[in-house]
Amino acid sequence: MEAVFKTDRGKLRQLNEDNGGVFTNSSGALLAVVADGMGGHRAGDVASHMAIEKLKELWADTEEFLDPEDAEDWLRIHIVKVNELLYQHSLANKECEGMGTTIVAAICTDKFASIAHVGDSRCYVYQTSIMKQVTEDHSLVNELVRCGQISKEDAEHHPRKNVLLRALGTEKNVEIDVTAITIHDGDMLLLCSDGLSNKVSETALQQIITSQADQDVKSEDLIQLANDNGGEDNITLVLVHFTDESESG
Repeated sequence: MEAVFKTDRGKLRQLNEDNGGVFTNSSGALLAVVADGMGGHRAGDVASHMAIEKLKELWADTEEFLDPEDAEDWLRIHIVKVNELLYQHSLANKECEGMGTTIVAAICTDKFASIAHVGDSRCYVYQTSIMKQVTEDHSLVNELVRCGQISKEDAEHHPRKNVLLRALGTEKNVEIDVTAITIHDGDMLLLCSDGLSNKVSETALQQIITSQADQDVKSEDLIQLANDNGGEDNITLVLVHFTDESESG
């Protein structure tokens, strides 16, 4: 299993409010996370940084998962803890009032990946020569699409595209979507903030991650394309390639 984390401020933003990382526990299982902070001056980067650091700390004390259900439970329990931490911090620190962050996290083993998310940061999977979006955005525009009020094409340019229905830290309680997928050798996961998914089509994402370049170059190419297409937002991703050690070496 190979994993690469990359983040970029983009071309227009003065501050990078995204965060993320790839963390391994004592059993060799991998936790990949992307968080896109929000909430005004400094509050967004505080929220995403706190979320990533807390999950990293909790992950370090975690032992092996025997099945996807255990991993899903871990994600639910610990993302709730992160939500409580952020919410209390925003109440106690006036400069962070209203801060929040999206989160997409995947626990990856050589047999399965368990994925949790809140907000509009996404997870895609590439397997059996098909790229598909695993997560569903918790956004106003996606809800309008889901209810048939607007088309997917309309959603791409909707004036309220950035309005979220769920985020971490903005309310005392949070609803977390969790799912699991079976993993096969050669599969890939892409976790990303909307700075990438809003700027690069699913077709282009697939073309880049299935190229012959190494993981680091693929990640740089994805960020470069998002910047070439405007780069109005911070851009963050984790790319995970599930492959035998003997093949990747």
